[in-house]
Amino acid sequence: MTAFSVYRRSSSLWRTIRMEPYHIFSPSASFCTDNNDGLQSSRVKVFDRDLKRKQRDRAAWLMRPGDSFVDTIAENLLDRLEDCKKTFPAALCLGGSMEAIRRLLRGRGAIEKLVMMDTSYDMVKLCKNSAEVCNDTIETTFMVGDEEFLPVKESSLDLVISCLGLHWTNDLPGAMIQSRLALKPDGLFLAAILGGETLKELRIACTVAQMEREGGISPRVSPLAQVRDAGNLLTRAGFSLPGVDVDQYTIRYKSALELIEHLRTMGETNALLQRNPVLRRDTALATAAIYDSMFAAEDGTIPATFQVIYMTGWREHNSQQKPRKRGSATVSFEDIQKQFGSQT
Repeated sequence: MTAFSVYRRSSSLWRTIRMEPYHIFSPSASFCTDNNDGLQSSRVKVFDRDLKRKQRDRAAWLMRPGDSFVDTIAENLLDRLEDCKKTFPAALCLGGSMEAIRRLLRGRGAIEKLVMMDTSYDMVKLCKNSAEVCNDTIETTFMVGDEEFLPVKESSLDLVISCLGLHWTNDLPGAMIQSRLALKPDGLFLAAILGGETLKELRIACTVAQMEREGGISPRVSPLAQVRDAGNLLTRAGFSLPGVDVDQYTIRYKSALELIEHLRTMGETNALLQRNPVLRRDTALATAAIYDSMFAAEDGTIPATFQVIYMTGWREHNSQQKPRKRGSATVSFEDIQKQFGSQT
């Protein structure tokens, strides 16, 4: 099993497995995708969403029970609910590591009704089977659906949570806008996505191997959001009180092949539209050898970096804190400097 260490830095159709009567999915409801409040489909398609669904189907069968890395991210995301004084009776969990979210929820947020949705039927079925052994009173509904086209009535949820899922959407701002529209005023949006520093060692090894063996490079690792962009995404989506922080995790594997296998069990393998579908055997072996020669530790293990960006945003409400108008300050920075600067 892999060694796991954490380094923290501050900084179309819907298929239902068990669809009980639930007001936010009323057939006559006005879905948040019907609203044109700044929501536009992305013209540039980066990811093959159908391939990603198939990869998540496979991951549902390969998934490791109690993956320490996934569980740590889910715990860190759910811990943010404990920082909130209010409760969240109706919640939606979107894709990604939703099995870990459901298993580790343990009453946080005082959730009464929970909808779990994923593009993968097998992943939803896995979560349904896992939820049946949970001894709690949360009324849970399971759906097959797409984060890019939320079938959710506007202003019907208190909480939208996504753990390691949204970074595979072609239109991330649009998906976040739909999440905001689905929330009631003063509703909370929580998300964890992989950041741009993720798998930097693998990127380097792939690039060197392809240049050496093929004389050029093709994308093998997906483009990911940078930390500096996360706050802009929340603001662009219309969330108030945006918050962003970053954790960096280093996991040690016995070999590059073990790393790839772990990515498969997480459903995090390459789904780029512009990918080269053929990976030459000599290139793959060269990648593994270069990875080992450049990054291996004395004990023979290799490190893999995962950067996780946590995003928090609220739907606007009159009770929330608001910045004062520009020019309303009664004390200038010059006065503050005169008062406190002389004491240093």
